[in-house]
Amino acid sequence: MLRRLIPPVFVLVLVAGLFSVARLPSASAEERSALASRYAFTELPIALPPGLPQRTVREVNPRYQHIRSWISSVGAGVAINDLDGQGGANDLCLVDTRSDAAIVTPAPDSGATYAPFVLDPAPLPMGPAIAPMGCAPGDFNLDGRMDLLVYYWGRTPVLFLQRPGVTALSLAAYHPVELIPQQTIGALYRGPLWNTNAVAVADFDGDGRPDIGIFNYFPDSQVLDPQGLPHVQMNHSMSHAHNAGGAHILRWTGATTGESPSVSYERQVGGDPKFFTGWTLGASSADLDGDLLPELYLANDFGQDRLFHNRSTPGQIRFALVEGRRTATTPKSLVLGHDSFKGMSIDFADLEGRGRFDAFVSNITESWGLEESNFVWQNTASTPERAREMLNRGEAPYRNVAAGKNMAWVGWGWDAKMADFDNSGRLAVVQATGFVKGTINRFNWLQELAISNDLLLSDPDMWPKAEPGDDIAGGNTLAFWVREDNGRYADVGKELGLSPPIPTRGVAVGDTNGDGAQDFAVARQWGPPAFYRNDKPGNGNFLGLRLTRPTLSGDGTSPAYGAQVRITTADGRTQLSQLDGGGGHSGKRSFDVFFGLGDAGDRPVKAELCWRDLTGATHKQTLDLTAGWHDLMLTSQAEELTKR
Repeated sequence: MLRRLIPPVFVLVLVAGLFSVARLPSASAEERSALASRYAFTELPIALPPGLPQRTVREVNPRYQHIRSWISSVGAGVAINDLDGQGGANDLCLVDTRSDAAIVTPAPDSGATYAPFVLDPAPLPMGPAIAPMGCAPGDFNLDGRMDLLVYYWGRTPVLFLQRPGVTALSLAAYHPVELIPQQTIGALYRGPLWNTNAVAVADFDGDGRPDIGIFNYFPDSQVLDPQGLPHVQMNHSMSHAHNAGGAHILRWTGATTGESPSVSYERQVGGDPKFFTGWTLGASSADLDGDLLPELYLANDFGQDRLFHNRSTPGQIRFALVEGRRTATTPKSLVLGHDSFKGMSIDFADLEGRGRFDAFVSNITESWGLEESNFVWQNTASTPERAREMLNRGEAPYRNVAAGKNMAWVGWGWDAKMADFDNSGRLAVVQATGFVKGTINRFNWLQELAISNDLLLSDPDMWPKAEPGDDIAGGNTLAFWVREDNGRYADVGKELGLSPPIPTRGVAVGDTNGDGAQDFAVARQWGPPAFYRNDKPGNGNFLGLRLTRPTLSGDGTSPAYGAQVRITTADGRTQLSQLDGGGGHSGKRSFDVFFGLGDAGDRPVKAELCWRDLTGATHKQTLDLTAGWHDLMLTSQAEELTKR
């Protein structure tokens, strides 16, 4: 008997030893406190319209009734942008799951004074089995006014196009139109049953217009209808599910303005359809190879994430799949495109300060539950030209360094945004976490599900109960990753007071009061949204750029979608950023391009700008800019505008 026990005992001892050796040292309590001292935030409540419902779970299809808490685990979203056209990103568009309402409201302590209101799509048809999942701001008809794209479970998205002559934001300022035109009969929605959880807005085909990627989660079905047909399903695999609602790539084709503005889109395939069938929870884009055609990343739940090389031409959007390269020491699940993890969100930024776009991907990383790994995709291409060589042969220029940076494990991850909150020139990462809040830990049931036969998973009846009262990672708190001097990161969320144990979903970042310090807002799942005012604005050591192009009529300005800025500070450091048209899970950052300058803020900054004009032509120009805010109009050249 002793001999029989020797092999398993040896394996356990070996694994324990390797685990101890492999674990990197983490920051001590004193070190975390010192890191946290560089930041300070005050949580402020977000004003909501009075009289909204305060539900705690959704009604669902009868086949989903025993897992209604699981089905009710997404939908909280938030965006920061300049919705009223006053020159500062001091407005919020948020989705509150307690009322299933999309709401426009002023950012706290920002100077905006209009009353918060619900985005009611009437007279467009709706129904009781429809719930908003997110809100993406943008000037979709290119008339110089900020519109809102609201996407749902149970119907196709709605565009709320802003009317001319608006002096104060209200529901009357918007004209709702269908993103996907359809015939309507009566007030009850009878169109396609899209269940959307992610959108990406960018100029994908390089014609100077904002295109839209819509990425659906559940297949087209009556997910939220308690009277719905039982023809609903779940993912057919925990690691390779390809039976989701699919992607819809929409190319901008035309627009009008006036009291009843409009915009039209054409649906295009965009690439091999078999690569667009994952259960997508996050989507984002960034130009990796210097051609100002943004690549596209899809973070897929229940299976492989996808990165696509943009090979579009004006009028034709086309993506080609690229994948990471596996070496002898790389686990398969840590290779881009071959992972089996639960992709929840994706954000591009220059995390390393090397003038290249890295990427942060949230996954499920719950200790003693489902401990996978976040991804920190480090850009391995030394130049955009080198990136283009790799992408053209189908190779993604990324390797995962999450474990080495101590950012692999956090809990049940959701949206994440990289941003410079202390103007040091170093990015921090805000990451939403938590799944279902309750009183009874049900992770054991989830683990049993995770090891089930894939042939059973698509049947909702085979899933263990997840009902009100059940808890799965419900005690996770907001993470705030800060870079240590050794290159690793420490989560100082608790030290900063960002620790209410309420599951969070969307994260939005922007300087809402124009003081040169980035604030952020968080959407909570079945809890009140929160706004975090940055109380350390620094001493003006930042560069903030509002990048615009002329409108179609030429009498206003519109966001310069996809414009890139590479700065070199007086101390020789390089940073890269872009005008992000909208990506992630359910949080959307402002359109401002923001850099912290650290100790070099007292000297001019060399800024190289790259953009496309309204004809699709590309331009590059280098400017010497002083610290502070700059409004730049991008035509054939960059021209500074007087402050609005």
